Amino acid sequence: MPRLQTKPRPSRARGFTLIELMVTVAIVAILAAIAYPSYRDYVLRGRIVDASNGLSVMRANMERYFQDNRTYLSTGSYTSPCMVASTLRMSGTFTLSCDGTYGALTATTYTLVATGSGGTAGFVFTVDQANNRATVAVGSGWTTCASDWVSRRGSC
Repeated sequence: MPRLQTKPRPSRARGFTLIELMVTVAIVAILAAIAYPSYRDYVLRGRIVDASNGLSVMRANMERYFQDNRTYLSTGSYTSPCMVASTLRMSGTFTLSCDGTYGALTATTYTLVATGSGGTAGFVFTVDQANNRATVAVGSGWTTCASDWVSRRGSC
């Protein structure tokens, strides 16, 4: 009985060609080049909210203190919210202060300052007893605003 011989099948190429792989990498690189700056800006805007939240809370504490003591300065055994330890005056990456750089702390006036550090370095926001808000300094590519706090690049 004769032996049956089968023809060998040509092997099929499996996987991706180098061209297909390079096209995929190029598409991913283009998408990343577009998405990364937007993402970085999005994260920064999220951190900037810490300043407005911290200043709002600190301002409420100052007004509550004034209502109880009729002064923003420390009196007797009562300590003004501006005079507590700096570790207690943090809001995210912002340090809150009444340091007098942008306005002195007096019995009837104050100016609260939020100064950024780390990823928010260069940003400085202020608010006073009359709720006048200002953006005194900003990071690269941002614009200052004398009448409000900036919340996104190019706008107040």
